[in-house]
Amino acid sequence: MDEELQGLQYPHFSDAVGADEVEEPTVTVRLDPAETIPVVWGASEVTVTGFERVMPEQSSAGERAKAVRAGERNPYTRLSDDAWHAVARAVVHPEALAGQLRLQQAGSAASMLVEEHVDGATLRSVHARVWLTELFPGLQPRTGQEHLPTADPDVLGVLDGESPQAAVRYRYRDRSHLRDHILQTFEATLRINRYDESILARRVTRAVIAHPVVFEFEDGTEPVHALAVRDGITRLASAWKVLAGASASSVEVAQQAVRLLLAERPQRRGAAERPLSQRMAQGREDVLAELRGEFLKGVAGEQPSARAIQIGQASVLPAQIAVGVEAHRGGSLRGADLFDDAVRSILASVHVEFKAWDPSAQNVEVGTRALKRVVQTGVDDWETDELQGLYDLVVGRKSFSSTPDVFRDDRIPGTPLWRAVYIVHSLTRESLFEPLKRYAKEIKGDKRMGDKGFAGLLGPMVDLPWRAAKQRVLKQARNAWQNGGVLCPDVLRDGWVPTPTADFTTLVDRALVGDISARNTLAVAGGVALIADKLIARNVGSAVAANIVPFRADVHKIVGGLSQADNEKGLWILALAANAFDAGRLPLNSLTEKQFEKQHDDTVPGDHYELVSVDLDAPDRVRRDSADAAEPLTQYEVVATSDPQLAAQMEGERRASDNELGREKSIPEQLADERRSFESRLDLTMRSLERLMTLGGESGTLHPMGSYEEWVKLHSRAIDLQNVLYNCAPEDPSEEGDEWPEDGESEEEEE
Repeated sequence: MDEELQGLQYPHFSDAVGADEVEEPTVTVRLDPAETIPVVWGASEVTVTGFERVMPEQSSAGERAKAVRAGERNPYTRLSDDAWHAVARAVVHPEALAGQLRLQQAGSAASMLVEEHVDGATLRSVHARVWLTELFPGLQPRTGQEHLPTADPDVLGVLDGESPQAAVRYRYRDRSHLRDHILQTFEATLRINRYDESILARRVTRAVIAHPVVFEFEDGTEPVHALAVRDGITRLASAWKVLAGASASSVEVAQQAVRLLLAERPQRRGAAERPLSQRMAQGREDVLAELRGEFLKGVAGEQPSARAIQIGQASVLPAQIAVGVEAHRGGSLRGADLFDDAVRSILASVHVEFKAWDPSAQNVEVGTRALKRVVQTGVDDWETDELQGLYDLVVGRKSFSSTPDVFRDDRIPGTPLWRAVYIVHSLTRESLFEPLKRYAKEIKGDKRMGDKGFAGLLGPMVDLPWRAAKQRVLKQARNAWQNGGVLCPDVLRDGWVPTPTADFTTLVDRALVGDISARNTLAVAGGVALIADKLIARNVGSAVAANIVPFRADVHKIVGGLSQADNEKGLWILALAANAFDAGRLPLNSLTEKQFEKQHDDTVPGDHYELVSVDLDAPDRVRRDSADAAEPLTQYEVVATSDPQLAAQMEGERRASDNELGREKSIPEQLADERRSFESRLDLTMRSLERLMTLGGESGTLHPMGSYEEWVKLHSRAIDLQNVLYNCAPEDPSEEGDEWPEDGESEEEEE
């Protein structure tokens, strides 16, 4: 065995047709045994395996030129000269890349290129080891489905005449937009997940998927050519985390990655100015040379330094790099969009069919790809620029404030909720609805797609403007969309159009006399608001058992019931919910006081609004308590109002069951009822206290607590309550490592 490890002969391809005329000699290198080293990483110890004290040398211009020539001569690849140089720079061994690109038999397609057949195209790729410092993060649904402050760039195809190249163009406003977007992508990715300990221990073992990209700038800055990673962005970001160190935060890792990726070699004084793309490529070469110098210095001693281990384990990644694409006859997408769709199809085959993204990321991918195909193929009722405007609004290229412009109606308020109304209406018209479902089925590989499945695609499109502000209830809202959302039968009917208004309550009277447009406008707007604020959720058995809702029902049936012409209270619930909706905050109704205290997001404590209960006898239709304060809307009231007869029936059956044979409720049932009643009264007490403080701020010299004696009385009662609660505390389940679901949330829903 020792003798077998003495040397290794690299294969050569001088006998291949199309090879360079000069035969290269066989290279023999000595391989030292890899080491296993324990390393302290933060608060833990990581066992590094397979560490080698050798780091590959940087390639020469001549070696890269051979790879570029081999690529340009291969008839099955299609890239520009600049793109080939970007690929050759990124690859650790360009001579091995050249070998893959040379044909093995003249006049045949037999080569070492990897071929993948997707819908409408064949994608061809090479496998290679690449430098971390040459890989930029691309766009990907896992981060794309979040609402982040820096907008994604426009994505455009690259054509060679009428044929697509295996590259895309990312169009940014300026270089600052590029910098901010890369930083945001790395930071958001590491916030979601990371593999730094695994990479430190074993390096990146699974290939990332990458392709050439052209960074273009609207301000006229020169374009920059590079490689973008489309699958494996978490691995890429985690490798940068290893390089930055265990103590580096996600933001610090992102900042270091951006600084090194966007490094630029200074221009020599008096020398001819070189293109920006070349100056940045040379800047990354200098960064890599500096890292290699650190590595060699760190392995010079008997024990390699921690820094040398970090560099050695993180600096090289395996990659599958797309270098060619061929369109199939009869494909639905035109050339400019073909390559990007082919790459997204590859990603979907991995993350939708096999190693799944979460359902929302899958729905973003499937929904936007299906809509893109509709845009390209066209539909009879829509002009091309109208379809493109709708697509841009859906994917976030256009802000919600652009809604009036997209739909060419100045009466439409440019708000997030009206954006949702018009997106739902447009995508459920028959001319778009059927082709969207057809393409979505093809992309997912499903035989059928029902209305619920389509509603699941709509959810992440609709909630884009408020994902960040309402992230604490986003999972429940997405579940509600997958359970039908607002797609009740009336909304799916043709023959209605949204009715623009600044006050949704003005639509109630029209809806009561059967105006289908007013009714469905309230159904969509109010339904979206109630779902986003968790006042309509996917009803599960535990919610019924806990008396959170009176009966189980699909979400779209609840919305449909509320919007019936003979359901005045339901229409008022929808109207008042739509009027109150705020895309930047959560209502008090969404979570309990205890949950609001557990602040895990960027919302301001106490900065909340409230959805109100409905009283048809009140002048403003708002139910009020004895202190004239508006009472909060509950899930129970919403569901019960959607079908009052069924709610009454279920309530009657529940009472009959409780009183069967004169039997009283069991002690556990009575305890549960009393706890819910106690918690409800505490919520009311807290709201009363908040109203006192608010009134106190407006009362001049009047103190909200009255006299000192009155305050002492209230304070003593509160202390007594606190003491009783403290002394009656049950055993803490966290001591046994158990995790309990939040109040009002079922274990089934959190799966």
